[in-house]
Amino acid sequence: MNRMKRIQTTIGILLFFFIIVIGFQGCGKSSADSVNRKLIVIGFDGMDPQLLSKYMDEGRLPNFSTLAETGDYKPLGTSVPPQSPVAWSNFITGMNPGGHGIYDFIHRDPQAMLPISSTSKTKGSDRTIRIGKWVIPLSSGEIINLREGEAFWTILERHDVPITVFRVPANFPPVESEGKTLSGMGTPDLLGSFGTFSYYTDDPPSNRDDISGGIVYPVQKVNNSVEADLVGPKNVFLESEPDATVPFKLWCDPENGTAKIVVQDHTILLQEKEWSDWIQVEFDLLPAGLESVTGICRFYLKEVYPKFKLYVTPINIDPSNPAMPISTPEDYVQNLHHDCGYFYTQGMPEDTKALSWGVFNYSDYHSQSENVLEERLKLFDHVFNEFEEGLLFFYFSSTDLNAHMFYNMIDPEHPSYDPKKAKKFKDVLAVLYERVDKVVGKVTKKLDRNTTVIFMSDHGFAPFRRAVHLNTWLKDEGYITLLDESKQEESEYFQNVDWSRTQVYGLGFNGIYANLRGREAYGFVSSREKEALLQEISEKLLALRDPKNGKKIVHRVYRAREVYSGKNLEHAPDLVVGYNRGYRASWETTIGNFPRKWIADNMDPWSGDHCMAAELVPGVILSNKRIDAQHPKLYDMAPTILAEFGIEKNDDMVGNPIFDVQTRRSAAK
Repeated sequence: MNRMKRIQTTIGILLFFFIIVIGFQGCGKSSADSVNRKLIVIGFDGMDPQLLSKYMDEGRLPNFSTLAETGDYKPLGTSVPPQSPVAWSNFITGMNPGGHGIYDFIHRDPQAMLPISSTSKTKGSDRTIRIGKWVIPLSSGEIINLREGEAFWTILERHDVPITVFRVPANFPPVESEGKTLSGMGTPDLLGSFGTFSYYTDDPPSNRDDISGGIVYPVQKVNNSVEADLVGPKNVFLESEPDATVPFKLWCDPENGTAKIVVQDHTILLQEKEWSDWIQVEFDLLPAGLESVTGICRFYLKEVYPKFKLYVTPINIDPSNPAMPISTPEDYVQNLHHDCGYFYTQGMPEDTKALSWGVFNYSDYHSQSENVLEERLKLFDHVFNEFEEGLLFFYFSSTDLNAHMFYNMIDPEHPSYDPKKAKKFKDVLAVLYERVDKVVGKVTKKLDRNTTVIFMSDHGFAPFRRAVHLNTWLKDEGYITLLDESKQEESEYFQNVDWSRTQVYGLGFNGIYANLRGREAYGFVSSREKEALLQEISEKLLALRDPKNGKKIVHRVYRAREVYSGKNLEHAPDLVVGYNRGYRASWETTIGNFPRKWIADNMDPWSGDHCMAAELVPGVILSNKRIDAQHPKLYDMAPTILAEFGIEKNDDMVGNPIFDVQTRRSAAK
């Protein structure tokens, strides 16, 4: 199945012609009460309280343990649902999804009845002229961040608090800011996708047309040499919008397992299982060098003989010459490159897709993810050493994406558990936690009496053993009707659904929507029928048991009106399915596909997850201050950050500061 191509709705970035239109409010500035205070917030995506406590108990994390003993350590309530763009939007705005409007990785267009990206959209140039085969835009396109609600750091700036916000998710394009920010999860590669690798081989896999998140390019070795092209962005200057390409040539030495690669003015020598440094490549778009764009990539020589296998990372936005806005000020990313060299700018840099589709084995993936972590640690040292005042937020992705891919190494009950592989990789997560424990040590050793530090995660983790094809279950229960039952497994994107007889449908990782008259394009259910229908489905889901082992599949079903509030409530799913630990929506069901059976073993290396009931996968929070809030939640973080500088929260924030709760209550009385 063409999984991630269906799931990852391409952002479709027009790389060269845009103006970011974000209202800027610069009036009414007032200085914060605590101008000398400093606040450091480190986000470890997906850090799990069960794993953290386990490794602390084993004595592997001395700095986390010391902080927990001398400061405080609690679970941190996550978002509903516990998906990263939702969770980090809660963190950024102090709102729940009803306010900021991000409910899932995937939203739906109720008129087209198709999945769309939840976090950003693009608008092309609305005025062009054509000169032969060339298309010349006369106005700029636009990239729009769909998250609503004000980011906490823009409030800090209005009160003259300096800010550095490094790679926070759900901030692409970055909101206008005078401070230093670099966009994180949601930032595309140069092709406008969330990450498209290239794989050149003379032994293409049989599933090459199904592979998503990457493209397989069959090649032939002629006299031990290979010629191919690096494929870049669409050339929007040409009417047919062909791919811009850069040719490269490679010479193999089978006896020594080495290869020489020549691309533009770069010559690269690699041994098998070796990574190149970052290479800058330039894609020409107009003749005579009138317009071009640069990107960066790394080569990984998997094998020279007997088969030829060469992996190339997604073409990343070049931090030395970015083709689209990824930082504020715009030259901040260029300054980072000047000081630290090239680095991944792609929002989700760990190439989980290459492992899921068998292009990588676990050793390949581990080496690639180590590259990401080493870069991030180097950047952290640089940013942390430069930090002098105000707020510093810094984000690590490795604790999340490696848990996704290595969870089966610590879960003997997982259907893909392999004792031999587990023997080799069972400590990957523990060692990763040890490495970020050193980050904790670096920070806490430099604390002074005016500095508050918070280490936190957006959610925890759980095994993902069984995949629920929710739309298939809804169809089997009579809530979805297909146009042609014989083509159930062939259709994509709900294209085989008979909307005139369909009551509800599942979209995204946790959502169920009623096919409501007056809201959906082909609505079938009346407003009067809706509540009873949703109650019936909720009861059935809560009673659902796994035919393989009798376990309860759904822990909780949330009603939108019960867990969300704000002006965007009308866009919410009607039901949010909170799966039990071990269960998650299948990749296929998230975008409207219908496998024949409604549940199956998850054999994907993506073996851990968190898109479950929020109560079952909380994040963590540790601080050098006592956390007075009994049950702190993600949306409490923005008000907490503001309060550290003596700033009141916005009226639309639903969270509250987590420190000095009793003091604030007394003051209020």
